Amino acid sequence: MMGERTMSQEALFYSFNLERHVPADHLLRSIDRSVDPSDLREQLRPFYSETGRPSIDPELMLRMLIIGYCMGIRSERRLCEGVHGNLAYRWFCRLGLEGNVPNHSTFSKNRHGRFRDSDLLRRLFETTAARCIAEELVGGEGFAVDASLIRADASRQHVVDHAGQLPPASASQAVWEYLAVLDDAVFGGATPVPPTQLAVADPAARWTAASRDRAFFAYSTNYLIDLDLDLDHAVIVDLEATTARRGGVPEVD
Repeated sequence: MMGERTMSQEALFYSFNLERHVPADHLLRSIDRSVDPSDLREQLRPFYSETGRPSIDPELMLRMLIIGYCMGIRSERRLCEGVHGNLAYRWFCRLGLEGNVPNHSTFSKNRHGRFRDSDLLRRLFETTAARCIAEELVGGEGFAVDASLIRADASRQHVVDHAGQLPPASASQAVWEYLAVLDDAVFGGATPVPPTQLAVADPAARWTAASRDRAFFAYSTNYLIDLDLDLDHAVIVDLEATTARRGGVPEVD
């Protein structure tokens, strides 16, 4: 006989084990075994005030960032919404079922402020690379360099011909950062060829067409990859973001 779901009074207490609801082969389980950002809290301590209300745990925001990068979630608002409703994300962030997810604006201010000023993401990368070396996933006998284009969030409709036409530095953090590193090799100081146009929203990006698609503003990410004997791991042991120049990448100390 076909059963019928009956409505009953809700239970007063529930027993819910979040651990059991995350699949054993979930990507975040593998990452969780290899990444421990808790020791990076001391590096951030100088960037927090000694007075006032306790802040959001920086380890929580770091774990959320890892989820965003690994799952391809580019929007901070969408990332916060995803962590709020996804059980695996909550498990990875140590939030349980009732933990509060940071507001996307708070998350953004920390990522663009404290995290960038403290070079925290670089330290997290180096800690992870050191863990791979300790686990003998890096052979160290040969390396290769590979570069990929990363599309910048800049419009072709808002450009200027040279840096002198950019708005005042106080108007945009992107403009201020560009002017501060204008002579650095990785941002164009090593080439005598000036860019034909600069994007107002992100002047460090370069207009490029490296494929059959339409040209776009982009950056270049350069990876140093370990070539173990069987290419089983291909661990990235270093990286550097530069402007996207098709004439070659300069040597940088």
